[in-house]
Amino acid sequence: MTTLIKLGGSLITDKRRAKSFRRTTVQDIARQLLELRTLQPDRLIVLGHGSGSFGHYEARKYNTISGLHSAEDRMGFARVGAVASELDGLILKELLAVGLPALRFQPSAMQIARDQALVHLDVRPLILALEKQFLPLVYGDVTLDETLGGTIISTESLFARLVEPLQVKNIILLGSVDGALDQDDQIIPHITADNFRRFEHLLGESDGYDVTGGMQQKVREMLDLVQFHQDLNVFIANGNYSNILYDLLVAGAEAGTRISAK
Repeated sequence: MTTLIKLGGSLITDKRRAKSFRRTTVQDIARQLLELRTLQPDRLIVLGHGSGSFGHYEARKYNTISGLHSAEDRMGFARVGAVASELDGLILKELLAVGLPALRFQPSAMQIARDQALVHLDVRPLILALEKQFLPLVYGDVTLDETLGGTIISTESLFARLVEPLQVKNIILLGSVDGALDQDDQIIPHITADNFRRFEHLLGESDGYDVTGGMQQKVREMLDLVQFHQDLNVFIANGNYSNILYDLLVAGAEAGTRISAK
């Protein structure tokens, strides 16, 4: 059983200020992950994160997601990849500091896109890392694109390709809000394809820059995913709560918003 956990850009950075790393938040998540590995040593975890105020500022400046059409675009592509890797390095440092055997996997070296869609991903190194009890670390990254030259692939899109080969049962998307919220800012506890239309217009964009979409886009992607993998559960929850991973994965608490096929 594999669990994919994403630390959203709004959780680990202030998306309104360039390169604003929330170190204490990441340190708390690292502590929770260490506790989780102790309580559930057989649970396999892949940790991912967004680019937040690191990659999204540069990506918006160069419109990297739309492709490469000039020398300036290619330079922008390289800069976006560099700042995404910079944030990843900061997170890796905090994971190692608490004693987690985190191992960085650079997505741009593992995947290929076509027309902004991920068409190839080499998962073999990830599978071997999990077998050897490492904690793989991935992130939203620039990606070479066969038709556009280059684009950006979000962490959610990467996660979607990992569900089948890693036999994923749970995806946890941790952000800075309590879940998907309705018009009264109350948590929508459960979203399926049947009730999504009732809530779709209420789900907005992210605060700050986000070139890969806000809450509505994330919910849409996850709904599509659970239709293909009916045993999969996706949770959108607030990563600022100090025991959120324990609550969701150990205590089985109904925290945040759950997205499922039924």
